[in-house]
Amino acid sequence: MDVYPITRISDQVRNLHRLVAFSDDWCLRNLQMDRNAFGRLCYMLEETGWVKSTKNVTVPEQVAMFLTIISHHKKNCIVKHDFMRSGRTVSNHFHVVLHAVCKLHTVLLAKPTPIADDCLDPCWKWFKGCLGALDGTFIDVRVAEHEKGRYRTRKGRVAVNVLGVCNPNMQFIYVLSGWEGSATDSRMLRDAIHRDGGLRVPNGNYYLCDNGYANAEGFLTHTEEYGITYANGIVERAAAKISRSSST
Repeated sequence: MDVYPITRISDQVRNLHRLVAFSDDWCLRNLQMDRNAFGRLCYMLEETGWVKSTKNVTVPEQVAMFLTIISHHKKNCIVKHDFMRSGRTVSNHFHVVLHAVCKLHTVLLAKPTPIADDCLDPCWKWFKGCLGALDGTFIDVRVAEHEKGRYRTRKGRVAVNVLGVCNPNMQFIYVLSGWEGSATDSRMLRDAIHRDGGLRVPNGNYYLCDNGYANAEGFLTHTEEYGITYANGIVERAAAKISRSSST
């Protein structure tokens, strides 16, 4: 039996190759992550079994559609044209990847570890038993015109206020998103503490906070009075690092 080489490459494969394989810069512009990060994300989602290739759509293409939507706020009708898929196919795979990414917190979030008594780090050795630092940071969003008032920050940005908790190595321990930009940091912290599966502080440990929070069991504020300001900006630096890595 004669064997003929496959010479026809589908338009969908060509399009995915155009988005991902050309260069890191091109991949960043299209999917907001470089090729290494994209490949690792696809591998993690496929290895866990939460996202599987179908007869017609591979895992990388599913992830690329998902990233295109959340990175550039593109609508279904635009994405189905770009990827040459039906609107139903785009919607189905978007929700599959979304649910899978939400489950990755068990893999991506670090476990809190208190500062040891023999710590020599000049920025952290003063805070024995400290688990890290927490703060709020704003992420710009697009909302309906009649909702912009609730999402407008004191500086006029339309954003969500995200509570981030980091360990001393700038690895995220806990993240709470969804609050409007007008929400105060203390209100978000109360929500994080009281919700099911929320932020928990073991007895004898604590997190560092800035003046936007109140001193309470498990939370230490006003660290500037001790001349230690490094820890207060850890969440902003961690968020900025992520932002720089995904900037266009």
